[in-house]
Amino acid sequence: MNGNNEFDLFREMMADVAPIKHDTVDNSQQSHKPTEAQLARQLAAQSLSEGDPEYLSIDYAKMLKPDDIVAFKRPGVQDGVFRKLRLGKYDIHARLDLHKYTLKDARDEILRFLKQCQRLDIRSVIIVHGKGERSNPPAMMKSYVCQWLEQITDVQCFHSAQRHQGGTGAVYVMIKKSQEKKLETRERHLNRRS
Repeated sequence: MNGNNEFDLFREMMADVAPIKHDTVDNSQQSHKPTEAQLARQLAAQSLSEGDPEYLSIDYAKMLKPDDIVAFKRPGVQDGVFRKLRLGKYDIHARLDLHKYTLKDARDEILRFLKQCQRLDIRSVIIVHGKGERSNPPAMMKSYVCQWLEQITDVQCFHSAQRHQGGTGAVYVMIKKSQEKKLETRERHLNRRS
């Protein structure tokens, strides 16, 4: 059967079928109006900033074990920088000890500490969170601290400390340069070229 015969057969079978009129389609272009719930979510998302500790959740964290070695590196961080941090080769210029802190207080203190270090151009720090062997659940503070550090965009990388500086009960943290320090470095390099 060739193409014309098939088409003729189709037309013959459809001869008594009436075409449907499309009178129910609304062609007017209505702009989408968000619901009140969508507007509330949008406002909440815009009002949360890194200066607001509420963006670091204390509701849930993936639980680690007390002796787990933790490691995190953002894309773009050189492998050599991360290796040097992991081996404890950077001088530690500031230390934060979170023993005896509640989760909420620890979260607020970490943000304050990291922002202050960045303002003072301190790039490598150590945060002592403890192993949490006696906490319930075990390693609770450690688990939350590691989750928060991954969420803070000014943290370039972190790794469990060497044994003599706290081992798996502490983390070395590398902080990004502040915008002011980046500009100073750029100007210094430009002046060196001239």
